[in-house]
Amino acid sequence: MKDSRIYFDKELSWLSFNERVLQEAQDPNVPLIERIRFLGIYSSNLDEFFRVRVANVRRKILLAQADIEDTQADHSADQEFLDEIIEKVTRLTDKFQPIANQAFKELADNNIELLFNDEKSKVFKKQLTKKQKNWLQTFFNHQVIRHITPIIISSNTHLARCLDDDGIYLLVGLKQADDVQLALIEIPREEVNRFIILPKDKGETVQRVLMLDDIVHYFLDDIFSGIFEYEDIDAYSVKLTRDAEYDLNDELDQSLLDKMSRGLKQRLHAAPARLGYDRHMPQYMLKFLKKALKVRDENNLVPGVRYRHFKDFISFPNLGDESLEKQEIEALDSQRFVHFNNAFDAISNGDVLVYYPYHKFRHFTDFVRQASYDPAVTHIKINIYRVAKKSEIIHSLIEAVKNSKQVTVVVELRARFDEEANIGWAKRMKDAGIHVEFGIESLKVHSKLCIVTRIENEKVVKYAHIGTGNFHEKNARIYTDFSLFTKHKEIAQEVDNVFSFIAHSYKRFRFNHLIVSPLTSRRRLYQLVDNEIALAQENKVGAITLKVNNLVDKGLIDRLYKASAAGVKIRMIIRGMCSLVPGISGVSDNIDIISIVDQFLEHPRVMVFNNDGDQQVYISSADWMERNIDQRVEVGCPIYDPVLKTRIIDVLNLQFQDNQKARIINATQDNTYVKAGKQEPIRSQMAIYDYLLAQEKLDKKNLKALE
Repeated sequence: MKDSRIYFDKELSWLSFNERVLQEAQDPNVPLIERIRFLGIYSSNLDEFFRVRVANVRRKILLAQADIEDTQADHSADQEFLDEIIEKVTRLTDKFQPIANQAFKELADNNIELLFNDEKSKVFKKQLTKKQKNWLQTFFNHQVIRHITPIIISSNTHLARCLDDDGIYLLVGLKQADDVQLALIEIPREEVNRFIILPKDKGETVQRVLMLDDIVHYFLDDIFSGIFEYEDIDAYSVKLTRDAEYDLNDELDQSLLDKMSRGLKQRLHAAPARLGYDRHMPQYMLKFLKKALKVRDENNLVPGVRYRHFKDFISFPNLGDESLEKQEIEALDSQRFVHFNNAFDAISNGDVLVYYPYHKFRHFTDFVRQASYDPAVTHIKINIYRVAKKSEIIHSLIEAVKNSKQVTVVVELRARFDEEANIGWAKRMKDAGIHVEFGIESLKVHSKLCIVTRIENEKVVKYAHIGTGNFHEKNARIYTDFSLFTKHKEIAQEVDNVFSFIAHSYKRFRFNHLIVSPLTSRRRLYQLVDNEIALAQENKVGAITLKVNNLVDKGLIDRLYKASAAGVKIRMIIRGMCSLVPGISGVSDNIDIISIVDQFLEHPRVMVFNNDGDQQVYISSADWMERNIDQRVEVGCPIYDPVLKTRIIDVLNLQFQDNQKARIINATQDNTYVKAGKQEPIRSQMAIYDYLLAQEKLDKKNLKALE
């Protein structure tokens, strides 16, 4: 059987995931403002896809073409694959615009009018009153123009250095007779909100919103007149997406911190992965851009609407009724925490499991905050991949140093697109006296660990946190993730051993409980799957439940195929990329897969192995990808508390009952929804909240009974 039949390409699978995001933007049952925000999420995802995945495919083609030892090799298959990617992106782009147009029409139906200034229809001139135009002129003069300094393009202009990867620009043409002077204007969206809300005239019911891009375009004369002479002026939007990779040399006299800073500067000048431009741009401008940016591959060019950087719509404001956006859930208190005076008493009473965003992230921040001033605490260790801009956790760690605690923070500088923020945090923590480590140079540290050491009755006691998500206060309100707090002596010691391994990777440690990448993950996961195969071969029940963001590791996929062929029943929830093809006769006909995209981003990694009825449940930071298994520091942890095991299994079962937001992952990944039929409609994310609310009430009752 050909590989193409048993493995779905991960890049195409990722595009199928992003199509599920686009489906949310199209779903009339999703509140209107949220649908517009999903359009922004889709656009943001696509930007990252080009920066990382498409850029990587192009890089492979270029490297193969440059291989002087293999000049006769046929690289047409690679190019055909890239063409297939671009074709699917084009199909999704064609879907995107009608969905956006429908959303904007419904906005207008709700008395929120997003005015687009089309030069042909002269929208601003026709629809704005004199009073509004005067207001707009004042707004531009006082709030906008001071942030605009055009780049006047000459033969000496290095255009690639003028275009920031995250910026939107207008390419301006100043025409005088047969001459054209080109200029570049960056839209100041960091300094001025991109959505400008017009004041209403008296008696007006419609709330009008203007795009900052259009306002700049409308006042082009105010920028250039008096300095340049021209008969005509026009401008068209441009947006450049660069390759997100960068090279770091191995000079021994440079610290990793300096190397990362240098690498970020390299990214500013990286090769273009995609050039987006207004499809109405005249040919002379497009020809200039292609030459100036050295864009030779037509697939790098993406004609589109004039409004680039649609990801800003993630923050589109709701100016209408509250029913137009999602209703936030009220995060729950974990009774296993709040029933006790402090986090350490709570964890001493038994393991605690919280599930964000259903539970308050405050339970973790309080754990660190209390540790920062508790006289019994001697040491805090934590590894950081992504944190919030105003991180309460880092604030507590800095305060802990002031309270004479030993604080060790492992900062992953290579967390993609968070490198700059992490460099800043690392410097700030170093200055505060925190012992900052940067992990293992060849491995990203992606685990979600924290350990607090206390002296209790003259004995050293360790309290450990193992999670599936980052220590990020904002993300914890959007991402679903599990956090386990435990005082289990052996697990806590193994968590501490992971920190020792990060600091001294040449040392070897034994892990009997934790599953640790890159040391034991592949072997342990193979063993767990093989155990289910052996049970099935003995005519016992072999079953596996898996929830991950991405499943693309061929070794693990082959093991699952083997399990399916042996009769092991496998069900999976895969949010993003899935290279496993279910439903192949004799290979994967015992495998069922769904994907859920809804109000919260599904993020936890969970594994359940039936184990002849004595179910083994693990939470983990690792997806089933080669990089997570073999090339990163990742940690999976068993759940031993029987009540907590049952809760995780119940949550998964609710997700498999979802018939509102679940899509079937099949051989074509065409995102067919799971149909409700005659069954009661179940939207798992809301059903999980109701379930956990009931469990917290039960915990409260049981804890009171123990008093």
